[in-house]
Amino acid sequence: MSYERSVSSLVMWFNFQLASAAFVVCVVVTGASAQSGGLYIYPSKGQTQQQQDRDKYECNQWAVSQSGFDPSKSPTTSINAQPARGQAARGAARGAAAGAIGGAIAGDAGTGAAAGAAIGGGAGAIRRRRARREAQQQQTQAQAADAAGQEAYKRALVTCLQGRGYTVN
Repeated sequence: MSYERSVSSLVMWFNFQLASAAFVVCVVVTGASAQSGGLYIYPSKGQTQQQQDRDKYECNQWAVSQSGFDPSKSPTTSINAQPARGQAARGAARGAAAGAIGGAIAGDAGTGAAAGAAIGGGAGAIRRRRARREAQQQQTQAQAADAAGQEAYKRALVTCLQGRGYTVN
């Protein structure tokens, strides 16, 4: 008898844990879907669900037109942070060719080519670093512009929703 009670209480405990976990998952999922871009939107004038959906859609369209930012689209200002490789090698090849020509005129094409390759390789590496730095600056500027667009969109959306009788936090 005591064995049956132990099994029965274990099954009840397991079912309770399972039900608790399901409840927590439902609450988390509902809370996550209730947020609109981190905003909590409450109808304060008895709007129906259909009216709320229409207002959110129309305010979204208006906020996009006012801010020029559409949160449903990925940023269009994506910039490749890795410039093309091989600039040092191309610079070295160019320098070697120019050095070989100059060295041939002076009588030692090999020494001229080696010197030209060293100079050209250094110049190519400098160009690569400069290109990488410029790409990073452009990426930083694009991220700042994206953040500003998001903020302008959010302000416009909140203004529209509040004008239609919603409390927005």
